[in-house]
Amino acid sequence: MKKGILLILTGASSVGKGDIRDLLMEDDDLHLFYSISMTTRPKREDEIDGKDYYFVDYEAFAQAVRNKDLLEFAEFDGYYYGTPRKQVDFLLNSGKNVLIEVEAQGVGQIKLKHPDAVSVFVMPESIEELEKQIRLRYNDEASAKRRISKASVEMELASLFVHQVKNTDPKQAAEQIKSYVQEALGKE
Repeated sequence: MKKGILLILTGASSVGKGDIRDLLMEDDDLHLFYSISMTTRPKREDEIDGKDYYFVDYEAFAQAVRNKDLLEFAEFDGYYYGTPRKQVDFLLNSGKNVLIEVEAQGVGQIKLKHPDAVSVFVMPESIEELEKQIRLRYNDEASAKRRISKASVEMELASLFVHQVKNTDPKQAAEQIKSYVQEALGKE
């Protein structure tokens, strides 16, 4: 059985990765399975455990790190986020294509284990537009400033990615990413 393709989607905070991810997941040509991340962050009202994230306590997360059960993990704002390894490996080895949405700092950890992964950095239309989106999304100034600072650091990592996609239109960005996946699948 042919192994599946791993698609890693990353970019600065509030750049629109979620919209692009949703479009990619709806594309029947790609047959993507979404890898659900684990987090120590509290669940928001509209989130569902096992669908949006696996919500765990710090001890469970630390145990997953000690057991090397995560492909990657990162910390932001005092909370930890990570990608469960078994789930991704099972899907890939079953010939499924898998989409992971992660923080830019975690991509290197994944690429060490999956060097053939297609990794895409989503760029904002402009830095000004990105700051505007962050301020709209995060009401309090302290949270917005932390996100803007984090986004600045993440933007510096963009040049390390072979594939960079500017998100001026999520549909166009998704189509561009789809072409990278199809190229990796050998379906030009």
